[in-house]
Amino acid sequence: MKGLALILSTSLLQFLVLQLSRAADTISAAQSITSTNTLVSSGQRFELGIFSAVNSEAWYLGIWYKNFPNIVVWVANRENPVADSHGSLKLSKNGSLVLLDQMNNTIWSSTSSRVAEDPVAQLLENGNMVVREKAATDSESYIWESFNFPSDTLLPEMKLGWNFRTGLNRFFTSWKNASDPSPGEYTYGMDNVLLPQLVIAKGSKKMFRTGPWNGLWFTGTPGLAATYRSVVKPIFVYDTNELYYSYESFNSSTITRLKLSESGLIQRLVVTEGSTEWAVMYTLQNDECNSYGQCGANGICRISKSPILLNWTNGCIRETPLSCQKGEGFLKVRNVKLPDQLNFLVNNSNSNNGCEAECLKNCSCVAYANTVIINGGSSCLMWFGDLVDLREFVEED
Repeated sequence: MKGLALILSTSLLQFLVLQLSRAADTISAAQSITSTNTLVSSGQRFELGIFSAVNSEAWYLGIWYKNFPNIVVWVANRENPVADSHGSLKLSKNGSLVLLDQMNNTIWSSTSSRVAEDPVAQLLENGNMVVREKAATDSESYIWESFNFPSDTLLPEMKLGWNFRTGLNRFFTSWKNASDPSPGEYTYGMDNVLLPQLVIAKGSKKMFRTGPWNGLWFTGTPGLAATYRSVVKPIFVYDTNELYYSYESFNSSTITRLKLSESGLIQRLVVTEGSTEWAVMYTLQNDECNSYGQCGANGICRISKSPILLNWTNGCIRETPLSCQKGEGFLKVRNVKLPDQLNFLVNNSNSNNGCEAECLKNCSCVAYANTVIINGGSSCLMWFGDLVDLREFVEED
């Protein structure tokens, strides 16, 4: 049987924000936030308030970097802006955050199944807005937190993925455009398949995906390994309770964020302490071959070829049908991104010969790969049917 043996290898916004005095980081049920006052985290890194883009009549509740007020990292009422500057944020006696217009109509509110007795709302130094009991400070006691409802940005300690206990799925949604935070066309989140991967989608159509986690980082993005080691520590958790990606920053003097742009690009941006300019460290979709299924089913995208393809969107088909006769075998293809997990199985066989034997047992098996997860064992991966989203990596990747 002839198949493949795959080896795993600034914002443009300007904001009108008035701050009359040094802001606190906490409000109680007796206080409110309007367009003339804000909350500021204890270390002065993040600020929460009601903002509007220049030349816009729409007002939003958001969080931004205090030293970079045009870099908004979270927006509460993306789908329902306040019509003018007279909005106010209040904390109800039972622990709900409520954004009101000047007629006291509810524009947005936080939701939680838990009720507080003596609630406070606090903007933490990591950019997380939380509601908790006044006497409790541990994260398990949070009644509500903004980190569970991302906008277009992943900050250190935020989680991208699933809480299986509650059914919560945390994912990005892009802004409509650089001056409109309403939901755009693109999403970025965790694909809950046999071997989870991160996916950018436009509606229901995949635009980009990583490979599965290998114990250190997500495969399919080899050029990011050096970045992970120098700037952030990636975190991947997959158990019966949760499935998520997160990260920690190695250096407190370097501020970093992961952003889904209005055009559907995932970029890591950094700024060093004392600097006024953000730099793009990397863009996930850094060449044409990173576009999902660029060369169609069973086609391998090679960026080293120019042009990479003519019109191969329909992919390739087998000229000679599989007969499953003795003597058929596999062609080893090195330095490629594993195909998407369509018609796919994971087998417990942990040797190359054992994986090949398992694939040969089934005439529909067209490819296999042995994957090794650092500190996590190995598995045999098998594909049945078309191989989609294959790409070759060049040496410098």
